[in-house]
Amino acid sequence: MPAHNPEFIEQCASFTDLFLQLGLPGEPQQIADFITQHRPLPDTVLLPDAPFWSTAQAQFLREQRQADEPPFNMLIDQLSEALRD
Repeated sequence: MPAHNPEFIEQCASFTDLFLQLGLPGEPQQIADFITQHRPLPDTVLLPDAPFWSTAQAQFLREQRQADEPPFNMLIDQLSEALRD
């Protein structure tokens, strides 16, 4: 089941948590809509460098990647993959 499918997102409450931390709507359909709206993200663009993030959102993504700790690292990778499919 693709990561941008609302049913997949609904099964993964932590994905909702990531979106809420980013200040975005956290309902499964809203997350799926966000991913659909911003796809495809070129492979040459790092996720935090995507043009659709605010400065604070991009900084949060960078800090989480640098911290290299759960829970958000895996979810950030999944979001990046979903935006590139």
